[in-house]
Amino acid sequence: MKAPVKATQVSLSEVLAALSHALDLTEGQPLGHTIRTCLIGMRIAGELQLSAEDRSALYYALLLKDAGCSSNAARMAALFGSDDQYVKPRMKVVDWHNRIGLALETARNVGAGRSLAERARHFLAIARTEGATRDLIAIRCERGAGIARQLGFPESTAQAIRSLDEHWCGLGHPEGLSEQRIPLLARIANIAQTLEAFHDSHGVGGAIQVAKKRRGSWFDPELVKIVTTWERDGEWWRSLRAANAREQLIAAEPADQVRLVDDDGLDDVALAFADIIDAKSPYTFRHSFNVATYARFVAGQLGLDAEEQRRIYRAGLLHDIGKLGVSNQILDKPGKLTPAEWTQVQQHPKYTLSILSQVSAFGDFAWTAALHHEKLDGSGYPWGLKDKQLDVASRILAVVDIYEAVTSDRPYRAGMTHDKAMGLLVADRTTKLCDRCVDATHSIVKAE
Repeated sequence: MKAPVKATQVSLSEVLAALSHALDLTEGQPLGHTIRTCLIGMRIAGELQLSAEDRSALYYALLLKDAGCSSNAARMAALFGSDDQYVKPRMKVVDWHNRIGLALETARNVGAGRSLAERARHFLAIARTEGATRDLIAIRCERGAGIARQLGFPESTAQAIRSLDEHWCGLGHPEGLSEQRIPLLARIANIAQTLEAFHDSHGVGGAIQVAKKRRGSWFDPELVKIVTTWERDGEWWRSLRAANAREQLIAAEPADQVRLVDDDGLDDVALAFADIIDAKSPYTFRHSFNVATYARFVAGQLGLDAEEQRRIYRAGLLHDIGKLGVSNQILDKPGKLTPAEWTQVQQHPKYTLSILSQVSAFGDFAWTAALHHEKLDGSGYPWGLKDKQLDVASRILAVVDIYEAVTSDRPYRAGMTHDKAMGLLVADRTTKLCDRCVDATHSIVKAE
């Protein structure tokens, strides 16, 4: 009798570390920002001698601290009239307590590339919107905490994310908590991400200086006391940017708290990131989930086995992860895109491939997920691949992605009816789209 096959298990930290690059893109941060922030936070945790349980909770809070960042991207782009990925990193380093400084930085970031009148209009709109900053942060923090809970992390992880932008003096958001009322893990995460941002732009001296300057206002004085002792530890600061930073991160997870996930757990991670992707624009609600669901049913209709169905389901959930790197000014634009904007949109499958290829557990479908805009006649993008270069999984994704997109509302049009959408697919059947995939799609959506 054969021994039962054990379910594959992979390190959750490895998966989330790789996917954190997608969150860095969404925030307009240099790639590796999340990883470096986590390394900073874990050093603080070590010097505080936190328990393994608390260090584990903090570790995953730091990896997921920006999981809710896509949720406020559309509103930020609309409010500022600027590329959200241009605005976010610039506003992240502003001292909100300095009203004059905040107003000046807001003025610099509104209406980027627009006329003076348009910039003034956006500035006044922000000035007149009571609680604009609090609301933007609340959206992000609440959603990020929800993602942590969705993935089964302890409440301490969720609360660390939810209170990430609370300040020691009580002038932070979303609740205005102060001092010890702010969860310790949130206090650590706050100073860690600020240190990383300033270290990136102003070096070690700039990072330490901002910690000292915001001592007792933004930051817990005891945490500032710890990090200021690192000023001369140049070797450690340089290690944050070393080629093995991700390996350092994996090693920083408490050894007795290592989380492993099986196939069901990987599905949960893919589903959580699909929610992050779809939150990027109000017009993509449930798009990734719907594409994945359609794709799995079509795969079954075409006779693909259970393993292939699961593979295409994950590819469907994550096919648009590259769109986290595209500005909401483009994604939500009501009119026709300019050639330059269209070029940016066409890059998102390359981002998808780059991100998913870094996750060893997702390597078997990274290429498939990235091919969802390729066509049989070579007219697709970004690679212009043709017939024999496209496997059945990528052909399925191409069809169901179009069907889901055209039947959903977009900023420039209302969603099509089923019959009209199928007419569009049939018109490209055999030339641009796989005939079997079109027919199978028709069968499964007709049966709904």
